[in-house]
Amino acid sequence: MQLQLNGKTALVTGSSRGIGLSIAQTLHAEGCQVVINARNVDDLASAAAGLPSAIAIAGDMTNPDDAQRVLSEAVARLGHLDILVCNVGGGRSVSPGHETAQEWQRVFALNFWSTTNAIESARTALAASQGAIVCVSSICGLEVVAGAPVTYSAAKAALHAYVRGIARPLGAQGVRINAVAPGNILFDGSVWSRKLAEDAVSVKNMLRNNVALSKLGTPQDVANLAVYLASPVSGFATGAIWTLDGGQVRA
Repeated sequence: MQLQLNGKTALVTGSSRGIGLSIAQTLHAEGCQVVINARNVDDLASAAAGLPSAIAIAGDMTNPDDAQRVLSEAVARLGHLDILVCNVGGGRSVSPGHETAQEWQRVFALNFWSTTNAIESARTALAASQGAIVCVSSICGLEVVAGAPVTYSAAKAALHAYVRGIARPLGAQGVRINAVAPGNILFDGSVWSRKLAEDAVSVKNMLRNNVALSKLGTPQDVANLAVYLASPVSGFATGAIWTLDGGQVRA
């Protein structure tokens, strides 16, 4: 399928490794001029080294002022912005029942405010280009996943409500927004790489019992769907949460 992305411009937040980097690489391969972003300057430089002509802008998207700076610099250097991928997030938190005010704030900042900050900062530029937004979420926002932190699940559920709710006002500006809700994704440094190293048998049993395809996903699986949703080919899709979990979610 021709995704009609050649010559488009894209900013991918949280893209120094894992899912975000895979999305940036796939957009780049489709002909996009890509800006990658992360907080760690060294990690960002390593990622940029593998993406010829990519622009690297370090910044903390959980901070609204920093998010505005990143978006302003990206638009200034690109000339315009067609695609925003919001990938900042992380599922590590306290076990259910041990939440604190500070942990609620930290997890929501990472998994929700980082997205709203980016979108609010990019909205004018995306309206000018009639662009597209893709948010990377989690199946934890769709149903209760055993053992998943409540803070993380609540933040992702809030993200889903935001995507559905903001779709109409964004649509009035010609901007589309969708979210991808991955299940268990394996990459270096992920929670699943650690679990496999600790107890591969238990992971295989979990997959066999809970996942229809009985396997873990890859960052490329997420990238393929995210890039499709960012492309003009999916021009009638907006305000939706796209589950990508190998058949785990039951609801």
